[in-house]
Amino acid sequence: MVLDLIVIGLAISLGPLHNSAFILLLSSRRGVRKGLAFLLSWLANLVAVIACVVLLTGGQPPAHDSAPSTAVIIAKLVIGVAMVLYGGHRHRRPRPPHGPPRWAVRIDDASLVTAAALAWLLQPWGLVGVGAATAVDADLSTLNDWLALSGYCLLATLSLVVMEMYAVWAPAAANARLNALRSWLEHHQEQLIVTLSLLVGLWVTVRSIYDLVS
Repeated sequence: MVLDLIVIGLAISLGPLHNSAFILLLSSRRGVRKGLAFLLSWLANLVAVIACVVLLTGGQPPAHDSAPSTAVIIAKLVIGVAMVLYGGHRHRRPRPPHGPPRWAVRIDDASLVTAAALAWLLQPWGLVGVGAATAVDADLSTLNDWLALSGYCLLATLSLVVMEMYAVWAPAAANARLNALRSWLEHHQEQLIVTLSLLVGLWVTVRSIYDLVS
């Protein structure tokens, strides 16, 4: 479970869409506050999903080879295959380059609530779903699994935390360098989406098949 959560958390953190949006927020008027609202909403969403899973399982993983355990593995397998197919589709038919999203022109007037809502909209729910299915195996009677779930949520938020802290400590340098990063992300968005979809999808698919046959 721990290794799966590391892979999924890292993939979430590296996603180009929310990172580009976050940089736009940071470069806007009152950007640090909007970035913090986005970051806290992003983290709260991840924690809420994990909390729902824990409430459903009671903090105890389902018995191996039981119906609930098999259903969770099949759900992960379906998501993994879907991610591979999606990545393959985007590779064969890449979307043409486009400029900043429409909402970017109104970013200076965006409220903190809007920034928080944007985090919810841009969360990669497929990966979050895989993370939730993986968290079903958590045994909260052990400290290690508590740490694993906490580490997953923090790892999936790591890129936002780093950029927020950079903007606070060195605003002038951060503005220039983060906007250069946003430009790079926009130019390589398709490649990043395809790569992350294929790699994580294959990882989840192989792991799920192994769990089903073992």
